[in-house]
Amino acid sequence: MSSYNLSHLDQLESEAIYIFREVAAQFEKPVILFSGGKDSITMVHLAQKAFWPAKIPFPLLHIDTGHNFPEALEFRDNLAERYKVNLDVGLVQDSIDKGTAAEEKGINPSRNTLQSITLLEKLEEGQYDAAFGGGRRDEEKARAKERFFSHRDDFGQWDPKNQRPELWNLYNGMKAPGESFRIFPISNWTEMDVWQYIKKEKIDLPSIYFSHKREVVKRNGVLIAKSPYNTLLDGEQYEEKTIRYRTLGCMTITGAVESDADNLDKIIEEVAAARQTERGGRADDKRSEAAMEERKRQGYF
Repeated sequence: MSSYNLSHLDQLESEAIYIFREVAAQFEKPVILFSGGKDSITMVHLAQKAFWPAKIPFPLLHIDTGHNFPEALEFRDNLAERYKVNLDVGLVQDSIDKGTAAEEKGINPSRNTLQSITLLEKLEEGQYDAAFGGGRRDEEKARAKERFFSHRDDFGQWDPKNQRPELWNLYNGMKAPGESFRIFPISNWTEMDVWQYIKKEKIDLPSIYFSHKREVVKRNGVLIAKSPYNTLLDGEQYEEKTIRYRTLGCMTITGAVESDADNLDKIIEEVAAARQTERGGRADDKRSEAAMEERKRQGYF
C-alpha cells in the first residue's frame, strides 16, 4: 500500500508552492527578486513547479551592483533563457549617475546598501506590488522575525513591530495604494534543506559554489576575491587558494571559505559540520550588530 507520508523536503516544497499560488491569486503584479544565488535559483525552480505546465507568470528582477561575480551574471542570463522568463535588470550605477545614490568610498567599497535605492526605484517603475525574496529565517536574526507576507509601507520600509499574524496558513495581502509586500516562500528552510533539495531536484548552480582556485586576500578574517573594486593595504597581497562560496553578493564584501567540496555530496557534508552561518563571511553584516535589520527597514530585500 502506498504511503501518504511526506518527507520534510516535500513538506517544505508544498508550503512554498502554496505561497507562490496564493500570491498569484492575491496580487496584481508580482516579481521574483533574483540574485543568481542558490536560494533565488531554488525559488525559480519552485515557481516553475507551482505553475507547470504553464510558464512562470512572474518576471525576474535583478539588482546589478556592478560588482557582481561574472559567473553569477552569466548564469543569470542562461537561466532566464532556459526558463523562458522575462528578466528586468536594475543597475545601481544608474542610481548613482542620476544622484539618488552616493558611491561609497574606502578600500573595499560596497554597493550592497545602495541596492535598496535601486530596488525601490525599479519596484515603483515596474509597479510591482509583491516581490518574492529568497530570505530564510536561519540566515540572520532580522530575517528570523519576518513573516512569509512581509508588509512594506509606501516608502518600501519594513516595520518589525507592525507585522500581521499568519494563522492556519491564512495570509493577509490587503494593502493601501502605494504599499507592497515582500514574500518569502522558503522562509522555513535551512541552508541544509536548500542543499538537499538542490541535490534531490538536480538543480544547476553557478560554478562559484563549488571548489575552485581563486586569488583572494584575507582582511578582517574574511577571504575577499581579487577584483578591480578592491584596494590592497600596505602589507596585503593576493594569494591563490582553493575556495568556494556559501553565499553570493558583491565581490567586495562576500567572503569565501577554503574548501575542497567540488560536488553536492561534499558540500552537504561540509554544511553539516559548519559552525558558522553562511552569512558569517559577509563583510557587510559585520558593520554593526543590527546591520541587516537597518537595511531591511530602509527597503532592502
